[in-house]
Formats: sequence, C-alpha cells, structure tokens
Amino acid sequence: MELFPNFPLQTWADTKETIHRFEQIVGKVRMHHSPRRNHWWNVPFHLTGTGITTRPMGIVDGNPVFTVDFDFVRHRLVASNLAGEEVSFPLQGHSVGSFYLRFQSALDSLGVDGSIDHASPFDLPDADRPFVDDHEHTVYVPEHANRYWQVLSQVNLVLEEFAAGFSGKTSPVHHFWHTFDIAVTRFSPHPVAQPREAGEVVREAYSREVVSFGFWFGDDNVPEPCFYAYAVPEPAGLAERPLTPSSAEWSAGGHGHLALLRYADARRASDPRATVLDFFESAYVAGAGLAGWDIDGLSCPGGITDPHEAGR
Repeated sequence: MELFPNFPLQTWADTKETIHRFEQIVGKVRMHHSPRRNHWWNVPFHLTGTGITTRPMGIVDGNPVFTVDFDFVRHRLVASNLAGEEVSFPLQGHSVGSFYLRFQSALDSLGVDGSIDHASPFDLPDADRPFVDDHEHTVYVPEHANRYWQVLSQVNLVLEEFAAGFSGKTSPVHHFWHTFDIAVTRFSPHPVAQPREAGEVVREAYSREVVSFGFWFGDDNVPEPCFYAYAVPEPAGLAERPLTPSSAEWSAGGHGHLALLRYADARRASDPRATVLDFFESAYVAGAGLAGWDIDGLSCPGGITDPHEAGR
C-alpha cells in the first residue's frame, strides 16, 4: 500500500479518543505488572503483524505469564496466558466504561489480577473521571482503527532504520499510550539533575541527555499528524540550526522547541521515506552537536559496528 497514506486528524478524531483510552487501560496494567525498566521502557506498546502488544508480563507480580494484544485487523482485544488459554472480545461497540469491565473480566478468567492504581485517564482532559464511568467515548470505526495501525507500522520501520545508525544507548521503537506517539530516543551518558518538582515521569524519562524522534497523529496544539524531534536539556541556539527539508521548522512550546515535519509535507516529497530520515538526521546533528556529543564516534552506518564488515 501507499507509504504514509492520507490520514487527517479530523477524519478519525472520535475513534482516536476512544482507542487512546482503551490503550491507557491496558497500558496501566502493563505498567503495574511488568518489571520496571529505565526511562519507562517497560511501559509502551510494540507493533505486531496485526496491531500492538503489551509483550508478555507477569511472574514478578504473582500473576501467571500473560499478554494483551490489540488486533486492528480483526478488531478484537486478545488476552492470553502461557497455558495457551485465550479470551477475546470485539473492540467495536464498547464505551470506555464497558471496555474496562469486559477487559477486567477477561483477565480474571485467565487467572490474572489486573487491578491497577488510579484507574482513570493519565494527562487527558477527563483525568478526574474513572474509566468505568466513561460512557462518552464510544466511537470505534474499524477502517480508521486499521489505518491507524497501518501508519504506525510504516513509521515504526522508518524509525527502526533511523535507530540503526546510532551505536550508543538507545530506546526501543515504541508506542506510548500516554502521548499516543511512536518514538525512539538516543541518550548520552551525561546525567541530568531534574528537580523533584518535575515529577516522577519526567525525572525518569530525562535523567540523561537525550535527543528524541517520533511521530504523533496530532493534538489540540498541532491539529495534524507530524514527525518531530527535540533535545532535553535543550542546548542554547537549537532553534537557529537548519533542518532538512526546507518545509521543516522549529516550533516553540511550553518546555522548549520541537522540530516539526508535517506528515502532509513528507507525503508530497518525491521520496517520503528518505525525506523523513533526513529530517531526523538534521535534528539529531543540531541537538547532539550543540550538546557536544561525539557524533562520529557514535555513528553506526548500516547498523554495523564490526570494523571488518563496515568497509565492505
């Protein structure tokens, strides 16, 4: 299919809001029932051939090993355990409240205690409303859910290709249920003293210097899908550094600057994939260069560090 198919935010905004809350419910179970990893790497979803997955979890919390998958081809939520037992139910036809109850019932039938703390949305406008009381978000259009997964899958592989060019500490490519973006982050070894008042999420995410890259489907501030990059802490002069292509720009936000390449601009390019890769590279050189990273030493062309293979 077409790389980066047309997918304006307004086309599927209602379905997006519903899926986002479905994923927060399952994501909070993943966070509660998996071993914690640095920078919250245990928390996000990963792409599969039909949707997204929590990956296996359990044991450390006293539960059997279990996995939860969103299938955006058959439009089902699938929960399974290591004994081969499986429970699934349709994604369409649920409010957030009924999804929450059906999901908890599915886990219970697998012998899993899926209880979570703070069973309400995180950092969303209805954060004070328990999931079980949300009868407002009910829209699930299968075609839109499937297109969401298709776009995620394509961006996932572009991010994987970009990630291959760096030999330092790097995150997996993963899909966050918090901000509903897909991202990969490069780290320097330099610690960052985040203040206590920054909060637990920020302190862990940005305990080292980072340059991060990703894609999200749009929000109230930028109401269209965009590729993005940013640096934390932001080095002085970052927003004056050039970006590729010329349509990319630095956008000022509450916590610094985002490098933005609009999805629509990438789609119009003669080679969209190369355009996005060049955009990420230009943002990396800008942020890492100003921060004093050893860009040449951390380079890993073609994903190869073996010096005998690198020159071939």
